[in-house]
Amino acid sequence: MIHKYKLAGYNILLDVNSNAVNIIDDLTYDLLDNVEPPFEEKCPADVMTKLSKLYDTAEIEECYEEIVSLYKDGILFSEDDYAKYADTSVASPVKSMCLHVAHDCNLRCTYCFASTGDYCGGRKLMDLETGKKAIDFLLKMSADRKFLELDFFGGEPLMNYEVVKQIVAYAREEEKKVGKHIRFTMTTNGMLLTEEKMEFLNNEMSNIVLSIDGRKEVNDRMRPRVDGSGSYDRIVENFCKFVPLRGDKEYYVRGTYTKYNLDFSEDVMHLYELGFDQISVEPVTAPADKPYAITERELPRIFKEYETLADKISKIRSEGKFINFFHFMLDLDAGPCAIKRLKGCGCGNEYVAVSPDGDIYPCHQFVGIEDFKMGNVNDGSFNYDIKNDFAHTHIYTKPDCVKCWAKFFCSGGCNANNFIYTGDVHSSYKIACEIQKKRLECAIMLKAVAMMDSAE
Repeated sequence: MIHKYKLAGYNILLDVNSNAVNIIDDLTYDLLDNVEPPFEEKCPADVMTKLSKLYDTAEIEECYEEIVSLYKDGILFSEDDYAKYADTSVASPVKSMCLHVAHDCNLRCTYCFASTGDYCGGRKLMDLETGKKAIDFLLKMSADRKFLELDFFGGEPLMNYEVVKQIVAYAREEEKKVGKHIRFTMTTNGMLLTEEKMEFLNNEMSNIVLSIDGRKEVNDRMRPRVDGSGSYDRIVENFCKFVPLRGDKEYYVRGTYTKYNLDFSEDVMHLYELGFDQISVEPVTAPADKPYAITERELPRIFKEYETLADKISKIRSEGKFINFFHFMLDLDAGPCAIKRLKGCGCGNEYVAVSPDGDIYPCHQFVGIEDFKMGNVNDGSFNYDIKNDFAHTHIYTKPDCVKCWAKFFCSGGCNANNFIYTGDVHSSYKIACEIQKKRLECAIMLKAVAMMDSAE
């Protein structure tokens, strides 16, 4: 399988199974529209006749021979070597946890998938004992894994700051006893940041996700405080103090775009101009009847905006400056391992979420969906059948993914969104798929051009 496309003046060719990317000339691009395996010894006469109107016949023959040579070398139209790993997909030790320390929030974001923070289950905070048992669960269920990850999540986790500190302290003592190390992260809207909290987060959190949507008018339209006033000014003030204190520790600012700001490249640039160079701005996921929802009608405009964003980022980098847009991150050399390509985030298998009551779910977006409740850390219950089901959920169990060129990059998309919007984790949420494919085309182009420039 191959995928080819034109973007920013380049002809991009991706060999799906080998992950090989090439920038090709017009002749190769057009020839690949007309030939595919099994190849004849010579370029077919009808193809020669068709293309000779545009290209020299000797050049067509030479190009055809090169395509056949690349095919024989396994670089073009290569075989799928990943399918053999699908049958070895098994339940794995848990290595990551999303710990919901707060089902409450000091903002009332209109598009919040968690029902403005309470997950439709009432506003509540996790107590310390439940937090300790969640740590115990992670250490036990991680088996022989040494390096683990835990994300403090909400709602707004800093509403439960004292318990967060105590959970971290408990985890640091317990991890020593079993020779493991937990990498802590947090997702926060930053409204409650103080100098003390900044110092604690910088000491203990390996990564921080800072929520802001971009320009003031965009952010405040969708992310009001409880009293309805805007949150932008406080967030920016706190983030601009906090990020420089991170030093070389990881962070990124993360926003959401909706139908109201389809010019979201402007929001990315606004965040960059504020001094943030690690940026993620992602599409809202919402039912089509919501006024801010993204539907198929908006896709052409969104595709164009990603191309605009890629161009803006390319210009910044050409000036020797640094900017990293999360969804344009791509490693064409090594990249994820085979299992990661097949299963993605590992939700429900390697990754779980724990609610303030101790209930265990496959991930943060499944929280509150009773059919996916896996157990509870307080009573020690755990449903291994659900875990096993997710262990065997991968791109080869998703019919739309099997034939998709992007499958080894997106790994089947978000299982939660697939379920919420199609009713089945094995069915693809089409809007998310189309947006992801466009982002990948931009990312591959940027990476290929950068590699080409460095080789010159």
